[in-house]
Amino acid sequence: MAKPSFRLQKLLRRTRFLLFFLSAAYLMTGSLLLLQRARVALPPGPRAPGPLQALPVAAVALGVGLLDSRALRAPRVSPDLPLSVDVPRGPPAQARPGPRWLRTRNPELRQPRRGWFHHFVGDPQGPPALRPEAPGPAIGGRGTYVGCFSDSGRDRTLKGAVFFDLRKMTVSHCQDACAERSYVYAGLEAGAECYCGNRLPVTSVGPEACNHECKGEKGSACGGVGRLSVYRVQELQPGSRKREWRTVTYRGCFRLPENGTHTFPDSLLQPNATAEACSGFCSQKEFPLAVLRGQECYCAYPTPQFSLRDAVDSSLCGRGPEALRQAEYCEVYQTPVQDTRCTDRRFLPTKSKVFVALSSFPGAGNTWVRHLIEHATGFYTGSYYFDGTLYNKGFKGEKDHWRSQRTICVKTHESGRREIEMFDSAILLIRNPYRSLVAEFNRKCAGHLGYAADRNWKSKEWPDFVNSYAAWWSSHVLDWLRYGKRLLVVHYEDLRRSLVPTLRDMVAFLNVSVSEERLLCVENNKEGSFWRRGRRPHDPEPFTPEMRALIDGYIRTVDRALREHGGAGLPGEYVPR
Repeated sequence: MAKPSFRLQKLLRRTRFLLFFLSAAYLMTGSLLLLQRARVALPPGPRAPGPLQALPVAAVALGVGLLDSRALRAPRVSPDLPLSVDVPRGPPAQARPGPRWLRTRNPELRQPRRGWFHHFVGDPQGPPALRPEAPGPAIGGRGTYVGCFSDSGRDRTLKGAVFFDLRKMTVSHCQDACAERSYVYAGLEAGAECYCGNRLPVTSVGPEACNHECKGEKGSACGGVGRLSVYRVQELQPGSRKREWRTVTYRGCFRLPENGTHTFPDSLLQPNATAEACSGFCSQKEFPLAVLRGQECYCAYPTPQFSLRDAVDSSLCGRGPEALRQAEYCEVYQTPVQDTRCTDRRFLPTKSKVFVALSSFPGAGNTWVRHLIEHATGFYTGSYYFDGTLYNKGFKGEKDHWRSQRTICVKTHESGRREIEMFDSAILLIRNPYRSLVAEFNRKCAGHLGYAADRNWKSKEWPDFVNSYAAWWSSHVLDWLRYGKRLLVVHYEDLRRSLVPTLRDMVAFLNVSVSEERLLCVENNKEGSFWRRGRRPHDPEPFTPEMRALIDGYIRTVDRALREHGGAGLPGEYVPR
């Protein structure tokens, strides 16, 4: 009996050794095949640019796996696709650079890993990949190609209106936008940015410098880094031009500066001068303000000496049947030209030592405040989430990792001790809960610029929304007051009423020095691009008595907490009477 048992044990030992040997051989074979595939997919020479060639480095580095469980009600995106990038449907997708273990979420580790991997498997004798033909000027369309020009953030070549579409920019889209605003030239930069203007420098640069394709039009040149592809646009037909850009906006009657009209950079003396003629002249000169006094037309920017804050009765400027024009007063009109003294933005040159949050309840105007902060400081703002719509319209900090500390502050709607204590300081933005709830419900049902349909307001969805979100409005403020390390409380209504003083306090809190001229430029461009326009299709305050009783209770709770925290409490329009 002992002999068969011994033979069985010997057989089992051999079988175990054989299984171990086969497993090791299998793993080694798989590793060799993996390295061989990587050797083919990653030639050491210059690679042919794929569909992500024109994306910024931050967009490519952070486009994979950016969203995680921290994202609050953000749309879930597949971790295998770059965020906010159209997937090519024709030719097959380009091979991924390296195996899956190389794709780390941490952008600071990704590049060192790739460098080591390429050095290990690279073939110094491999042939370089062929490059496609460089993009060229668009053929057809409304405009005529002029050339490639240099451009910089501080001193723009085209000083008119500015537009972004980081996903679908085309040459014709930029040309049409500039023609509608009566500009002569349309310039495209970095594949996604559109600039308008009426004057060009004398010299241009070589056409090879404008080597970026348009994001929405393959094969067409849309400038480059610091380079503009410029087209001379044809004026739209009078019947097709949008009326909103043809209409001159009356700003009011104002007293002239103490030193008279000498502070105005340009002027025109014309008999029977009209507001339209003066505005057209100043538009051609690329000034945002047209100042009219009798037969004298002046072009200007808002300045500390001419800030347009103290309007007087229009009769002093000769308006009305019994008005008498006074020599020291003038009429001011807004031209279609955008004030570009505050449109240049960039990431912080070095990592910020203070991690600042821009915290608010959804629907409190966070996007608008980010617009103000970016234009006032000249630095991008980041976001705890990712919103492709905001990124495509110029909020480039959306795709930067929220902890990169390359942005001046980070948008968040989070509450709770752990999420709050991650930040060193915060601007806490508060808005009337009645307005916030309506704004957030509109956004959830119809996006950033739309209105919820009547069926949404009449359904059960609206009462359920109020019952859950009203409590969140209260708990969000209370948590930040309790756990926030250093807070600046800002009320949305104060920004609307007194923008420059409130914005000045916010910029000082962010430890950024800003000139008064730049703040006035922000005030002149305060509306931004994310406002719901048009008539509301529903009752503006669809709250039942039960809803009002619930919300008013939360308002009293937050008002009491703000006063106990040493503040002034909520504005009087919040507190129920």
